[in-house]
Amino acid sequence: MAVPPESDTGRDSNSVDFDTHHYSVGVNMKSFLYMPILLMALFSMSLSACQAKEPPMQPLPRNEKPPLFQPHVADFPCKIEAAAVPPIDAQADQWFRESLARDSADIYTDDKDYQAIVRLMQQAAQRRHWKAMLNLASLYIERRDPGRGVEDAVKLVEELMRLGVPAAYDRMGTYYLNGTGVPGDSTKGYAFMQKAAQMGNAASMHYLAEKMRAGEDGALPGYWSNIPIAIKMFECALSQGYGPAGEYLSVLYANPGYAEPTESNKARALQVLQDGTKFGCHECAISLFVEFGDPIDLKNSPAPYIDPARAKRYQTIGHALQFDPSDRFPNLDKVLPLPPAALPPWNGDRDTLLYAARGVTLAPSKPPSSTPTSQATGQYFLDAAYALRATGETATGNASFEGYWKPQAPAQSEPVQQHIATIQPGLYKKGENFPAIRLPDDHRPVPGIAWKYYITIPHDHDAVAPRAPKGMTREMPHSAPLRSTTADENCTVSGIWQPWLKSGHPLQALINQPSRQSWIVKGQPFPHPERDWHLPITEQDVSWHLLDDSGPQGLDADIK
Repeated sequence: MAVPPESDTGRDSNSVDFDTHHYSVGVNMKSFLYMPILLMALFSMSLSACQAKEPPMQPLPRNEKPPLFQPHVADFPCKIEAAAVPPIDAQADQWFRESLARDSADIYTDDKDYQAIVRLMQQAAQRRHWKAMLNLASLYIERRDPGRGVEDAVKLVEELMRLGVPAAYDRMGTYYLNGTGVPGDSTKGYAFMQKAAQMGNAASMHYLAEKMRAGEDGALPGYWSNIPIAIKMFECALSQGYGPAGEYLSVLYANPGYAEPTESNKARALQVLQDGTKFGCHECAISLFVEFGDPIDLKNSPAPYIDPARAKRYQTIGHALQFDPSDRFPNLDKVLPLPPAALPPWNGDRDTLLYAARGVTLAPSKPPSSTPTSQATGQYFLDAAYALRATGETATGNASFEGYWKPQAPAQSEPVQQHIATIQPGLYKKGENFPAIRLPDDHRPVPGIAWKYYITIPHDHDAVAPRAPKGMTREMPHSAPLRSTTADENCTVSGIWQPWLKSGHPLQALINQPSRQSWIVKGQPFPHPERDWHLPITEQDVSWHLLDDSGPQGLDADIK
């Protein structure tokens, strides 16, 4: 249902108390007596006319009408969500990670402090942390904040839609499919998901590709046949770290119902199951457990042979992912490499296996004991753990959202600009009015002021320091990486290597994560971004950094 325009208040020209055509404007006493009434009528007509000319309010994003879902498209260009989202404020990201740690699957639901979980997520969301805003919407729907509900969740998602976040369109599509806060409408749900997928959202790609994997239209009720596009969507989703895409890709690569199970195709199918497991796909791990343990179709199995020892390890990993789907095992190759690599020894302890396969992070470095901004007060205070970096976003009048803002006046004279340059960025709440800027010898406000938005960044932002919620990685003492190299060289030391993109690269947030680490054996080439990750990144853009050179022999020892 369309939202009425702001001017439609029930007081338009058709509802005034009298019709002006009933009055003349002759100059006599009666006319003078009626003059105040006439003036009021004319004013009312004028006001109503102005209101009628106002542009109608833009429809709510939930009422947007994306093009209808078309399963039989001829092509699907792979776009990456990380290149389309707003930059994330580092301090907000710290709150976000703290909230996730408090909401860990290792903590019983009754023992979770949802008040703190919601508060931290709200703090991050106020800084426009788009992942926090989506998580907060879920917490509102679960009624983890008694004062918030489904409508608040929908409004949060709409705010993200206005920012152009692909995941927000996926979420709105899900709301329409489930009838959550909006009328149930599968047609609109698919349309929103198609738009999300075209914008780069991996979850929508996976959902739609799964519906397009039928061998022929009608072979499965509610499914369509477009295998080439389904493969492209699954590959694009997996390239962004969306693990569940690996399960379906393996089927489309080598299952006799879809493709010829050649040795080459079976090797591809095995690899995407391994990659999916690293990215948290429970079904991928269980598929590998079955294929190595007791395959349904031995002749066409992607596994080259039966291997109960490998099957046991995949079963262990699969059970862990079933318990906690947010877990990640980027260094799975250290403890469970694909054939023909030999399995390293293992003492059979579950935690030892999981611990070794997880990503590695470094203990936080100590921030400077004090900085000029950490000694400031009020709006100009900034924790010493962070610095500020300007963005290209500006606002006038008031803050578009919470964050640090600094005045600028590029059209003003040099002396004025010099004075304004001395004003440090200040922290303003969403909607808070910016103060008037005046020169020391002039009390008049400086005109033409625009306020530039700054995000916080870690004080050690140049360091190779992947970050994750506490408990999700294996934390090591803080130190510089043991050694670094470029991607065009072969590995010189077996160990856990972290790929890294320089600050400013559009896919920095996607790659500079523990989930992108790799266990690489001495002499092996480093992964090629375009060939192995299916990402538009050149080898020259990536540097590799050794974080841990302890060998897999540690699997037969207890965790200390």
